Amino acid sequence: MPSNSALGTVADHAPSADRDRRLAQEVVAELTSAGLPRHFVPRRWGGAEGRFAPLLAEVAAVGEACTAAAWVGMLWAAHARYAALLPEEGQRELWGGSPDVRISAALMPPSGSARPADGGWRVTGSWGCVSGIDSAEWVLVAAPEPAEDGGRVRVFAVPAEAVEAADTWDATGLRGTGSHTAVVRDAFVPHHRSFSQAELMRGGDAPGLARCHTVPAQLAGGLLFCAPALGAARRALAVWSQWASGKAPGSGRPHRDSAAVRETLAVASAHIDAAGLLLERAAHRADTAPVNSALVTGNQRDAAVAAGLLADAVDRLFRTGGAHVREGGGELNRLWRDVHTVASHGVLRLEPVAAAYASAVLGADAPARTSAASRSR
Repeated sequence: MPSNSALGTVADHAPSADRDRRLAQEVVAELTSAGLPRHFVPRRWGGAEGRFAPLLAEVAAVGEACTAAAWVGMLWAAHARYAALLPEEGQRELWGGSPDVRISAALMPPSGSARPADGGWRVTGSWGCVSGIDSAEWVLVAAPEPAEDGGRVRVFAVPAEAVEAADTWDATGLRGTGSHTAVVRDAFVPHHRSFSQAELMRGGDAPGLARCHTVPAQLAGGLLFCAPALGAARRALAVWSQWASGKAPGSGRPHRDSAAVRETLAVASAHIDAAGLLLERAAHRADTAPVNSALVTGNQRDAAVAAGLLADAVDRLFRTGGAHVREGGGELNRLWRDVHTVASHGVLRLEPVAAAYASAVLGADAPARTSAASRSR
């Protein structure tokens, strides 16, 4: 868990991250020292081979200080979990010197092209929304093989010096993530720095792998993506509560005397607590429960529902807060934008998640049956 001092540094730089569209080097250093990049790195390279539940708590704690920093730190951890599927020589190239290697990635959707070459591949293309690319030491990109070779998608580890960052990130929220476009121009990637994307999706199956490297990508992807928003919503509640403890200008009456304020406090805090409980349960299951389709889709469901609860909570806080709380440069405004940006991510969209969950629980034709039932009403 990052120290209070580290979290203080992250919080101090949160406004400038939002303004500058990137994390300060001091923040990058604190997140690295806190161990986020090494969380899923195999132990033989000095990593932690960590679990999902502690990472959820760590990322949420960082999210209370800065949502963008939590997002980037979470992805450093997640991408190391993927990179652990590289062949031994590739892992040594990444982590032989240190487990604290920052890895960015652009995996969905695949883009660019990969042409076979002597000893490896020639990779070319551009990939959007690569969070933390400015501070990355390696970048994972997904590209299809030539159609005549089957068109299968592979993941390639490319050193940062072979990747150009095109300044394209100017989003409403998570502005500090610096999620710019990665451009690779005919980079040679040896075989040992590549693996099949299908292996990533289903989880590794080589002997001796830790559980965190064998579970499917979708089992914990949603809950980790939602973790920064959990922290941000908790911070938004604290900021709003400080306002609610004061007095209304003019009348001098405490804000808490308003029924709307009391109702907002009750519902928003309950939604944030409920989201936290859903995510904590999903993380515990990702760490311990037998893996099957119902577990995977159940965790996806919980993450998507949690994201909706968090977005609803900050909406309530934002609407009820006074004009000074809602001002454009204020903290609550930034947190509101960040939570909604997280909740809008494709991994957390409820409609496809609900369809997958219904298929797993009710049968393969559940989406068609539920759709027909909806039309009949």
